Amino acid sequence: MHDIITLPGLGGSGDTHWQTIWERSDARFSRFQPTSWDQPELDDWEQSLERAVGRCAKPPVLVAHSLACLLVAHWATRFPSAIAGAFLVAVPDPDGANFPAEAAAFRPVPDRALRFPSLVIASTNDPYGGLELTRQRARVWQSGLIVLGALGHINASSGISDWSQGRALLDAFSAGLSR
Repeated sequence: MHDIITLPGLGGSGDTHWQTIWERSDARFSRFQPTSWDQPELDDWEQSLERAVGRCAKPPVLVAHSLACLLVAHWATRFPSAIAGAFLVAVPDPDGANFPAEAAAFRPVPDRALRFPSLVIASTNDPYGGLELTRQRARVWQSGLIVLGALGHINASSGISDWSQGRALLDAFSAGLSR
């Protein structure tokens, strides 16, 4: 079984967010810890991710939400550390009207294939990322893509609680990764 690193987006994931719920229910999950969840600095977030990966005994699976999906793309171009794969939920559009100004350092997003297996999970009505851009991003990254329907930003505000459907998708994705 793989270790799993959760990568929350801007603001971190609160107590009712599925990432936090998954962390509490499974000891394989750990959370990367940047200096600030509210004032993200790309270099700091990349270094924090690299430290988290380095603490794992074998290549982990990354479970990223929102801004952290962009982090994974940036980190992959800068660091050669091995990971088993990346589960990327609710990829935001850094040029979209709702993208937070405090995360401007995360643009532009690298436009190259990720060097590890990845799966993008999308919603049809995400206010932070349109479906067509998400499809394009998945193609460029050579990621699989699953569109779930109208789940907003796939966060605590979406009313999905522990998001059992997402956990089943993560488990299936992880099962297909090399050990």
